[in-house]
Amino acid sequence: MLEVDESRIRMVKDQIESRHITSQSVLSVFRTVPRHEFVPAVQQVVAYQDRPLPIGEGQTISQPYIVALMTDLLDLHGDETVLEIGTGSGYQAAILSRLCKWVHSVEIYNSLADKAAETFQRLDYTNITVHKSDGSLGWQPASPYDGILVTAAAPRADEILLRQLKENGRMVIPVGSHSGQILQVWTRQQGIFTKEDIITVAFVPLVGDRGWKEEEWKRDTWF
Repeated sequence: MLEVDESRIRMVKDQIESRHITSQSVLSVFRTVPRHEFVPAVQQVVAYQDRPLPIGEGQTISQPYIVALMTDLLDLHGDETVLEIGTGSGYQAAILSRLCKWVHSVEIYNSLADKAAETFQRLDYTNITVHKSDGSLGWQPASPYDGILVTAAAPRADEILLRQLKENGRMVIPVGSHSGQILQVWTRQQGIFTKEDIITVAFVPLVGDRGWKEEEWKRDTWF
């Protein structure tokens, strides 16, 4: 649909380029991946607006700029294998799949994993594998990864994830609680991990064995 194409082009210009995302490969992918296909039917009319949207199971699809920023921070060149923690609607994985060789995406909620896998199949995204598992533990069988992207707020940049990075690999992760979070980039170089804080963000909590317990998430005053 021409109207949808125009909405996507405006989204990139007004929400992503205007916030200093300059990578032409990233911008090109956001112009082509149909965000409206990754949200519930009742949300499709607002799919290209500058805000997160509910997708079920208490989860959200992040606003386009945050998806673009996290993608840009991975600095992908096309030959990487990437681990995504939290498949959600599948939109972030679809974006990554157009910029790297393979995406392993882990989702703890079976209903979201099944829906995302169906969407990938319908839209012919063939280099994404969805795993129904506890993403807070990563996905050891396919490790190590060139990049790891975590789409929910973690209590910390957990060692179990960092150790699944290749040498010179990068992990992009929001760290913090309901009271405040920082988007961080962790890099592995010569076995040493370094951290860079990027911006404050707001994500739903990472759940699972190494994620947040509900009572801890609500009472934590991380900031």
